[in-house]
Amino acid sequence: MKQRVSPVRSAVTRAESLPGILEELDIEEKEEPKISNAPKPKRKVADIWMEIQGANNWEGLLDPMDDMLRNEIIRYGEFAQACYDGFDFDPFSKYCGSCKYHRRELFQGVGMSDYGYEVTKYLYATSNINLPGLFQKPRVQKLWSSHANWMGFIAVATDEEEIKRLGRRDIVIAWRGTVTFLEWIVDLMDYLRPAEFNHVHPHPGVKVESGFLNLYTARERDCRFCKSNARDQVVSELRRLLQQYRGEELSVTITGHSLGSALAMLSAYDIAEVGLNRSESDEYSMPITVFSFAGPRVGNAAFKDRCEELGLKFLRVVNVHDGVPKVPGILFNEKFQTMKQWVDKLPWSYCHVGVEIALDHTHSPFLKPTNDLCCFHNLEAHLHLLDGYHGRGQRFHLSSRRDPALVNKSCDFLKEEYLVPPFWKQDANKGMIQNSEGRWVQPERIRIIEESHMDHHETDRKIGLDVVDNCHP
Repeated sequence: MKQRVSPVRSAVTRAESLPGILEELDIEEKEEPKISNAPKPKRKVADIWMEIQGANNWEGLLDPMDDMLRNEIIRYGEFAQACYDGFDFDPFSKYCGSCKYHRRELFQGVGMSDYGYEVTKYLYATSNINLPGLFQKPRVQKLWSSHANWMGFIAVATDEEEIKRLGRRDIVIAWRGTVTFLEWIVDLMDYLRPAEFNHVHPHPGVKVESGFLNLYTARERDCRFCKSNARDQVVSELRRLLQQYRGEELSVTITGHSLGSALAMLSAYDIAEVGLNRSESDEYSMPITVFSFAGPRVGNAAFKDRCEELGLKFLRVVNVHDGVPKVPGILFNEKFQTMKQWVDKLPWSYCHVGVEIALDHTHSPFLKPTNDLCCFHNLEAHLHLLDGYHGRGQRFHLSSRRDPALVNKSCDFLKEEYLVPPFWKQDANKGMIQNSEGRWVQPERIRIIEESHMDHHETDRKIGLDVVDNCHP
């Protein structure tokens, strides 16, 4: 088969907008000669879900890239993106730092109502260190909390068709990261500390970056949103869900972008270290998988070894031009195998865990050349690159027809001829509404925030729903 001209470049001369270009791409893909017309056996996620979750460390699925795996990684990436789309970044909002939607309405608010999951818990965190890229502060005193920021959510597959498609009931933990680039790295590149999650069988040699650990374990006793730390919120809610769905085929999938990736890895290690994923007889271990995007290194070599010993699976999606995955440990890291014993003893020696998918934004014909580091780090850009990735050295072409316009949601990365404005994602009238007196005001959200923070069943009782307690067999 002869090599053909890039479809995007040839389409530009025949179409003036992104929808027109995608239509041209569809035509060219259909006209491309096929190697074989023999029908391929139809696979289902339910048949190979263990492999998709990393049971075999994704061997044979990454190069060439398996279409089904790609779709699932993108789907989990969209759970991480929901943490950005639902977050109130506006410093002029008195609810800055909270989620814009009620827990029951998050997926509808971010356009994911058909995903078949239900949010059961919102996650909040506080920190004792300065995190300008992560913790948002309003221009005026915010009314809902002086210490907390909304950091993500826990959700569970509840739609029967989705459970059937997946082949099990999936529990998702999604962590919010940073939308700005490296200012948070400066504050977090401190030193390694023992994780100390398992006090019965401690592993003092397992160490993680102190700033990540602080964010995961810090609490503020005067704030009801983070009176219990992020760690306790995750462990208690997961324990409740595992009890509620005891006896079913279950999986835990954790996802996050940027700093959220670090929290995803920490929480995965925590869950496995305390044994939440193991049966009482220790005969069965529920799979825990992390799909991370643009994440930094989290711990030392002992952390990596212990994660592998616990059977955790990590698939890291990175852009080779992004600086965040290169830190901490930019000088001493997993690449220094010849000096491993010496390097591992250093207090600033870090090690990546799991399997990496290395993407390159210069391979996408949709993206323009830029020196903007935020574009390199953007989550939607990663999902776009993943959609067009088919293996090392393979031609970039979109697989699922995921809309490239999503890339410019919160950055300026698409070529101008596609006529997609930069930073186009925003609330109508920047969240302002007109009241009965004709005045433009911010809508009150304190009830939404309070109800979303309540215990799952406490919320149901307050709003008058019939509750069946499934926490006991």
